[in-house]
Amino acid sequence: MNSSYSQSILRHNQLLWWLCVLSFFSVLNEMVLNVSLPEISSDFNQSPASTNWVNTAFILTFSIGTAVYGKLSDQLGIKKLLLFGIIVNCFGSVIGFAGHSVFPILISARFIQGAGAAAFPALVMVVVARYIPKGNRGKAFGLIGSIVAMGEGVGPAIGGLIAHYTHWSYLLLLPTVTIITVPFLIKLLKKEEIVKGSFDIVGIIYMSVGIVFFMLFMTSYRISFLVISILSFLIFVKHILRISNPFVDPALGKNVSFMTGIICGGLIFGTVAGFVSMVPYMMKDVYQLSAAAIGSGIIFPGTVSVIIFGYIGGVLVDRKGALFVLTTGIAFLSISFLIAAFLIEATPWLMTIIVVLVFGGLSFTKTVISTIVSSSLKQEETGAGMTLLNFTSFLSEGMGIAIVGGLLSIRLLDRKLLPLYADQSAHLYSNMLFLFGGIILISWLVTMKVYKRSQRNF
Repeated sequence: MNSSYSQSILRHNQLLWWLCVLSFFSVLNEMVLNVSLPEISSDFNQSPASTNWVNTAFILTFSIGTAVYGKLSDQLGIKKLLLFGIIVNCFGSVIGFAGHSVFPILISARFIQGAGAAAFPALVMVVVARYIPKGNRGKAFGLIGSIVAMGEGVGPAIGGLIAHYTHWSYLLLLPTVTIITVPFLIKLLKKEEIVKGSFDIVGIIYMSVGIVFFMLFMTSYRISFLVISILSFLIFVKHILRISNPFVDPALGKNVSFMTGIICGGLIFGTVAGFVSMVPYMMKDVYQLSAAAIGSGIIFPGTVSVIIFGYIGGVLVDRKGALFVLTTGIAFLSISFLIAAFLIEATPWLMTIIVVLVFGGLSFTKTVISTIVSSSLKQEETGAGMTLLNFTSFLSEGMGIAIVGGLLSIRLLDRKLLPLYADQSAHLYSNMLFLFGGIILISWLVTMKVYKRSQRNF
């Protein structure tokens, strides 16, 4: 019996180790190319609107795929889906590296990578819940959370160093490391019983078309793309209202507190993601920093600080309440954007402090948005509601990156509003930072108003 128990523990530990590898590379793949965006833009002679699709393409299929894999896990089995995701992710990596000199191939490869990598966050937590003993699940979830935070932290630094000393195309090969997990997962994951059920493929197609064309509109500003996007969303809404098992539960749309948390949270997350995608361009244009300096010196300290701020935010929610933590996080974000707007030419290392505060504010607001959204849901709505929150959080990040790329390209905000800067390139970034601060404050005001009203009604 002791031998059997020891073998079971060893099996669980091995499985947890390989899940950590998958979790690390799924997040690393999202962040690692960010610091190389200016170099990619220069190599292909593309505007930021087009270049940012290197990240947007990945996040788009990543966000949609996360929801799809989660819904398919009971019908097709975790083992098959996880192995499928690994193979697709690695295939996209090889295609991207082999065809990195052709821009459409690069973007297509990032779509493929995102479609594969989406399986990791969607299924890893389900595997832990099903395979790890109940007494050890807390430690397992904590370990995977730490690994994810580490991936977010070291991603920019690794990306900057590899791009600086070799070439950014080699970053596309990093996810292929996950292929080593395949034989171990085949051995460690059991064969599962398949549950028959319907899956709303039509709804996913309508929604995906609407999202893609909206992002295309925000990067090219072609009215035809906006028309297609609106029509697709209208058809999608009509579709989910008339079928029994829709991809998105329309009943959630009637919950004002829930929808406010989703929309305002999405605006905050998208703004921060857009800011982070803008930092490499800003540091390159204003200070002529290398990818290694941007990744290691500017972005890396901020991404690492997420671990500390995330813990502090969780403690403060219990002690001071959600509204206090939300206000603190918003203060970090808005004040940071305003300071950066006024002092953008002061020193590049000021931006290191700004990025740390921005990621700190993001950690606080993410904690609170999750709390607000979950508390606004009935018990039977929790699963669908939190899945939708995760989906919209990822999606808003992709939208934020696409929108910022479009604004950097059309130079709509390239006006001398502040007579402080001699460098023409500083005007655009300063105005963008003012815009970010305004969006954050408006989102906070709306969230506070609706949340307080819901508390009184409750």
